[in-house]
Amino acid sequence: MGRLVRRSVKRPGAAPGTLVHTGLQKVERTRVRTLDYDVERLTESELGDIEECFPLKDSPTVSWINVDGLHDVELIRELGEHFGWHPLMLEDIVSVGQRSKMEAYDGYLYLVLPMLSWDPEGRHVVEEQLSLVLGERYVFTFQERFGDVFEEVRGRLRAGRGRIRSRGADYLAYALMDAVVDHYFTVLEKVGDVTEEIEGEVLDDPKHSTIGRLHSLKRELISVRRAVWPLREVFSRLLRAEDEHLSSETRIFQRDVYDHTVQVVDTVEALRDVVSGTVDLYLSTVGYRTNEVMKVLTIMASIFIPLTFLAGLYGMNFDYLPELHVHWAYPVLLLSMAAIAVSMVVFFKRKGWL
Repeated sequence: MGRLVRRSVKRPGAAPGTLVHTGLQKVERTRVRTLDYDVERLTESELGDIEECFPLKDSPTVSWINVDGLHDVELIRELGEHFGWHPLMLEDIVSVGQRSKMEAYDGYLYLVLPMLSWDPEGRHVVEEQLSLVLGERYVFTFQERFGDVFEEVRGRLRAGRGRIRSRGADYLAYALMDAVVDHYFTVLEKVGDVTEEIEGEVLDDPKHSTIGRLHSLKRELISVRRAVWPLREVFSRLLRAEDEHLSSETRIFQRDVYDHTVQVVDTVEALRDVVSGTVDLYLSTVGYRTNEVMKVLTIMASIFIPLTFLAGLYGMNFDYLPELHVHWAYPVLLLSMAAIAVSMVVFFKRKGWL
């Protein structure tokens, strides 16, 4: 998920509202798509010029304008000037790595949400900043790249399913936030599968690479927690805020998003505990295997200590050893050594050391 501490490209001391894109350019060109609708009709288009969406500000219909790509700061500046957005909000839109938050301005709301997805090839979580602006009759969403979690919402709008076409822009904003939060469960399910896989590896046959995978997974969960933890405060403030752009009917649905967010946070905490426990289990398993090896070596050394003593005693170069000239001395010594070894093995087994 990238660096835990993000590198800033903005000059220290720059004027507030200075538009500097701080993230990577993830698309070649900025794409702007609109969905303009009411109960009776829906118009969907991809704009060639940003000025084509300016009339939507005063349109009686509900408009959803989605911008893919944050590197074109001049385009975002034009949007801000036409729709009357605060320069600090425009700065937050192009500054990637913002903490999840909600800001109430005169005539509109601004929210920053992390949009998470699962990379099946790299088997890791990908984080993207989503900025959402809710006005009286419009919703703007700003994404870093193409592709999102909103296809189900688009499908409901196109088909006219449910109540979304008959409600206002606040309900559309709720539907988008709900799609983002619900997708967290899909991502966490993938993380849980990887956690179970590594846990099984630790129990069956831990390798040197296992601890590295565990630490990588732990960093992933730290990043996920950092991304989703502030959302509880954001949605709690959104429910408590006395704002004209959020109707009482939509607040009821917004509570459901808050409940789901709490479940996501609890799931992340549970996965972190499991991973921490798996790290301890790995260390215990490796320690146990090391102790088993040392036990076997110690037992072998204990068996051979008296045998080494006898071999050393009768290996001395003296002429007057009593058994030196006895005909059966050598076989008797070998049998005695074998008897000592067998007796010690039997003793260790009775003690449960073998």
